[in-house]
Amino acid sequence: MSEKDGRFDGHEAAEPAWPSADSDLTGSQNDLRGSQSGATHELPVPKVTPDEPATVWVTQPPPRSGAPTAGSESVTRPHRRPPPQQQPPPQPQQQPRQPPPQPPPPQPRPQPPAPVQRHQDIPPATTHAVPMRIEPGSEPTPAPATKGDPPRERPGVESAAPEQPATAEQGDSTGSDGSGGAVARPRRRRRGLLVGALALILVVAVGVTLALPSVANRLALPWAPNAPKGEPPEPVAVTRTLQGPDPAAPAASPSGVAAALQGPASAAALGDLTGNVVDPASGEVLWEQRANEVKTPASTTKILAAAAALLELDHGMQIPTRVVEGDEPGTVVVVAGGDVTLTGLRDDEESLYPGAARLDDLVNQVKEATGGAVDKVAVDLSIFAGPTEAPSWDPADAPSTFAAPVEPVMLDGGRQQATDPKSQRHGDPAAAFAGELAERLGAQPAPGAVQAGPDARVLGEVLSPPLTELVDAMLTQSDNLLADVIARHVAIATGVEPSFTGGAQATLDVLARNDFDVSGVKLSDDSGLSPENKVAATLLSEVLSVAAAPTGDDPRTAKLRPVVGGLPVAGGSGTLEGRYDTEASDQGKGWVRAKTGTLSGVSTLAGVVLDKDGRLLVFSLMSSGTSIDAARPALDAVAATLRDCGCR
Repeated sequence: MSEKDGRFDGHEAAEPAWPSADSDLTGSQNDLRGSQSGATHELPVPKVTPDEPATVWVTQPPPRSGAPTAGSESVTRPHRRPPPQQQPPPQPQQQPRQPPPQPPPPQPRPQPPAPVQRHQDIPPATTHAVPMRIEPGSEPTPAPATKGDPPRERPGVESAAPEQPATAEQGDSTGSDGSGGAVARPRRRRRGLLVGALALILVVAVGVTLALPSVANRLALPWAPNAPKGEPPEPVAVTRTLQGPDPAAPAASPSGVAAALQGPASAAALGDLTGNVVDPASGEVLWEQRANEVKTPASTTKILAAAAALLELDHGMQIPTRVVEGDEPGTVVVVAGGDVTLTGLRDDEESLYPGAARLDDLVNQVKEATGGAVDKVAVDLSIFAGPTEAPSWDPADAPSTFAAPVEPVMLDGGRQQATDPKSQRHGDPAAAFAGELAERLGAQPAPGAVQAGPDARVLGEVLSPPLTELVDAMLTQSDNLLADVIARHVAIATGVEPSFTGGAQATLDVLARNDFDVSGVKLSDDSGLSPENKVAATLLSEVLSVAAAPTGDDPRTAKLRPVVGGLPVAGGSGTLEGRYDTEASDQGKGWVRAKTGTLSGVSTLAGVVLDKDGRLLVFSLMSSGTSIDAARPALDAVAATLRDCGCR
């Protein structure tokens, strides 16, 4: 191949076309292609040094009509697609030969050519080579592209694939790092997918939450289970009345009561049953079954303890707890008065004993009186005597969830959890009280018990609820500790030892002095925990009949009336709250008020019931020899029958 007159021999001068059909071939293949297709040999690039700028001789194409000349300020370049990736800047050494180019992916629009980094097509031989300076080390700026004539097909050269519109996955030809356009767009796409997924999860979570019945009900959503199905009804006028005993109501007859109780009172679940039914208005016995036999009364013993206290003590009596100066400087002594309802709860917490005194009130008084200079706290327990547990009790009875050792001062009935009625009690509740008081005073509890001086200066004092409220709590909750503590106060009032024995004796003495028949009765405590207690059903009914009498003819009635108010309501309060829930007893719910009694093999129930005619009846039932679970509903059924019978 020779250059003559600016063109190649045997070939017409070809117009420059982009992209070049050149490819880097090796050896004879390159020579053969150059001679057959008009393509030039690869042009070597001399090594560039800082002292010697690089110069490449290329063949200048012949001027055409309307085409810029070699001396023009700008050169019109044919339109070409950008290479798929920008090539690195030219290196000083000779570039390696490249494999045949693959068709690049379709691009969205024409792009200006990249800086001269690859071999250029050698124009026809008719053009003359002119020197062009290639500046290494800087980023060349491509000249703006001009639209030229479409490239002419050459024989033996496969034309480039036509340009295709860019797809959604193709981005710009360069990224922020100059290495290509496949970097920023995928990151943005991944970020968008993540945001979309999080939004979908949030929508699903909200939907599931709103579908929950509890949430839908609270928000009153249309699909809520309790959403109104129609318009609310018009309000109905209700006349509220309190139905009490009617003195003019027809009286029940003994035959009517006997006929009504024949079935319920003979139930096998009752085992050995004794008891009676009395009309308190007339005093007539309407039904009885071996009612004079003494049997274990269990917690119905508390009816006797309450009656003795109400007959002997002032109803407004409050039990004091005092703190006085000790003999040693910095020592204070708590003079226990027998109040076991004192609470350690804060003012915003409700005690199990309504109206209970607050320990914080006592602490504040002592701090004010002493200026906070307290080092030791001692306790005087001398008001009570005897053992803290009855000899006839089971060893597991105290401390337990239903009883504590009987001491004259403690917090919240000796409970470890003040607001839990069934909390375990402290084994030494007086010591636990002293420790809590000392902690709140910033002092230490003194070991053992002491006795305060009779003339010691009082630093603080708090009072228990009145006696009537203590009796009410004792009966409603069947509080064993309160029963034995109240009995000790009766013992103190009657001049006997304030102990289990003294309290039991004082109870019987007071009842006997008030004309109640206590013959054959034996008490070892006043709570009813002792299985050695023996009481006849007639005594229980007699006390209740006086307390529930409709008139005030008997002076004892006014004193004993709080007993009726303290009896639990069937299905409503105290120890009867969870009972009267069977078909046989349901009619007694709300109409029966009674004191319960339970020991192993013993179930008792004594109280009052208003029959359907408005007549108040008193009953006392004592069952033994069967299981508690069987006897309780059977006793409830007997009392409920009295409510429903009329019994005339």
